[in-house]
Amino acid sequence: MGLAEAEARISKGFVSAICNPGSDGEHAVPEPILQCVHIKPLAAQQPNGPERYRVVFSDVHNFIQSMLATQATSVIHEGKLKKGSFVQLKSFQANMVKGKMIIIVLDLVILEELGELEKIGDPKPIEMKSDEDSKAQPTTISSNGFYGNQPQQPQQGQTTSLPSRAGGGSSAHPNIYPIEAINPYAHKWTIKVRCTHRGEIKHWHNKNGEGKLFSVNLLDESGEIRATGFNEQCDVLYDLFQEGSVYYISSPCKVQLAKKQFTNLNNDYELTFERETLVEKAEDQQDVPQIRFNFTNIGELQNVEKDTTIDTIGVLKEIGEVSQITSKTTSKPYDKRELTLVDNSGFSVRLTIWGATSTSFDASENSIIAFKGVKVSDFGGRSLSLLSSGSITIDPDIDEAHKLKGWYDAQGHSDTFMSHASMGGAMGAAGGRKDTFKTISRIQEENTGMSETAEYFSLKATIIYVKQDTVSYPACLSEGCNKKVVEVDPGQWRCERCDKTHPKPEHRYIMSINVSDHTGQIWLSCFDEVGRLVMGMSADQLVELKENGDANAAVEVFQEANCKTWIFRCRAKMDTFQDQQRVRYSVASAHAVNYGAEANRLAETLKLYNMV
Repeated sequence: MGLAEAEARISKGFVSAICNPGSDGEHAVPEPILQCVHIKPLAAQQPNGPERYRVVFSDVHNFIQSMLATQATSVIHEGKLKKGSFVQLKSFQANMVKGKMIIIVLDLVILEELGELEKIGDPKPIEMKSDEDSKAQPTTISSNGFYGNQPQQPQQGQTTSLPSRAGGGSSAHPNIYPIEAINPYAHKWTIKVRCTHRGEIKHWHNKNGEGKLFSVNLLDESGEIRATGFNEQCDVLYDLFQEGSVYYISSPCKVQLAKKQFTNLNNDYELTFERETLVEKAEDQQDVPQIRFNFTNIGELQNVEKDTTIDTIGVLKEIGEVSQITSKTTSKPYDKRELTLVDNSGFSVRLTIWGATSTSFDASENSIIAFKGVKVSDFGGRSLSLLSSGSITIDPDIDEAHKLKGWYDAQGHSDTFMSHASMGGAMGAAGGRKDTFKTISRIQEENTGMSETAEYFSLKATIIYVKQDTVSYPACLSEGCNKKVVEVDPGQWRCERCDKTHPKPEHRYIMSINVSDHTGQIWLSCFDEVGRLVMGMSADQLVELKENGDANAAVEVFQEANCKTWIFRCRAKMDTFQDQQRVRYSVASAHAVNYGAEANRLAETLKLYNMV
C-alpha cells in the first residue's frame, strides 16, 4: 500500500483530541490508527526486571510519547512493531506525568498491510491548554470505552473517605492510573485494582523491636503490584482486603523498589501503605480483570533455572497426607502436603504446599488446579513449592483449564507419565546438573565415564539382546538387605550379613542387556527394578518357569524383551575387573517412551540447529 493510502488511514487530530478533551471532539475515535516513529528500550530498574519500551506515535500533525504495558511488549520481541509501521490502539490509558501527556498502551494491533514507511508529514509536539478546566484527565480507553469525556466531579459537601478506611459508596475517582504507570515520581494518583492474594499476618522480632505486617497482590489491566501494611495499617486494613474484591487505593502511598526475594510479581516497584493512604471498596466489581497467569507447562520444568518463580496448571493426580517438618534454623514445626500434578506434556511433578494452605486444602483428585507463584527446586530432578505469596485456584474458568479437562477426560486419565526425577535430576556426583540425552556414538566419542567422578546421561535405545546365563541371584529376605544368600541345606538359605537363615530367597535381577540406537550398540547393566520392567515379571517368576522345566516359556520371555524401546537413565563410571579398568554403564531407572514428550524433546533439539 502506498504513502497516500496509509496517510488516509491515520487518525489525524487524535493527539490534540486526547491532550485537550472537549476542544476537538470530531477527532475523538475509540481505536485510533497511528504511525510509530521511534522506539526506545528503557533500562530495567532492577536486575532481571521486566523489559520496558518507550514508543513515539504520530497522527501526522502531532506526536505523543507512550509506554508499552508488559503484556503488549510481545509485538517488539516478535519483530512486528518497527519504526515506520502502523498500529491500531485497542486499549490504552492517558496520564499526565510531570506536565506532559503520555499514554500507556495496554493492547494494540500491527497493521501489517500498510507496511513500513518513512515518517509521514512533520508532526510537532502538542501544546497543552493552560485552562485548568480543560486539562486532560487520566482515563481508561478500550474498544468498549471512549476518551475525552469529562469525569464526574465530586459535588459540594460530598463526604470523603477517612484515611485507610473503606468508603461505603462509589466516590468519583477521576485520576485513575494504571499499575504500569506507578513509580516513585508519580503523585496524586488512584489505582483501581483487584486483590488476587492476601497473605497471613506475620510477626517479626529483632534488636530494634517487634511488629507485624501483611501483604496483598493487586491487579489491573496493565499489570500487578505488591502492597504491604505494617503495624497500625495491618490492624486497619487486613480485614478490609478480601481476595477477589476490587478496591480504589489513593496516594499518599510509598512507592519503592520491589524486594524480589519476597514477591513473585513482574513489577520493579511495590507499595507500602501509609497512615494517610485511602483504601475504598469499589461498587463496580466487574471491570477489573481476574487473576493473571503466565503458565509454564510441566514438561518444560527441566529447562527452568533452579529458584525461578513460575505459574503452572495441571490435573491433580495424587494428594498426599499432611505431615510435619521441623525447621533447622528456628526449630519450629511446619505443616506440609505433597501434591502430584500432570498435564498433556506427558510429565508429572511433585508440588508442596505449606502451613494453613496444606491443612485446609480440600480439592479432590482429577481437579484442574492453577498455581500462581511456585518456586522451582532441583530436589529429585525438578519439584515445586508454593510460596507464601502464591495462590491456588481450583477449576478456574479459563481456556487452559478447559483444554486440560477435555484432554484428561478423553485420554489423559489412562496415560502413563514421566517424572522429572526419572528424567535426570541426578545430583551430587552428577555435579548438580540435569542429565543430558546422548546417542551411543556420542557416549563413546566423549569417553563418558572416564573421569574420576560418575557421569549421568539419558539414552533412548532398543534392546536387541538379553544375556541369559546370569539373569538373577538369590537375595536375602530381610528388609533393606538384598545381599546374596547361600543354600547351606535344602530349604535353608543363609545370609552372612544379617546372620539369618531363611526358608527361601527372593530372586532379584542382575542382568546385562545389549541396546542399540541409530548410531551404535552398547552393553548396560540392570538391576531388579529395571529388570522387572524389561522382562515383564519378577525374577522369582522367571526362575519358577525354568525350575518347572518350561524351557519354551522362559525363552519366550526373553524374546518378548527384545526389540522394545525404552528411555534409560544411566550412570557411567570406571570399574576394575580382573585387574583391568573399564567403563561400566549401569541403568538407574527406565521408562517407556512417551511419544508426546519425545516429540517435544526432538523439536527442541532441532531448534539448536536453526532448522525450525
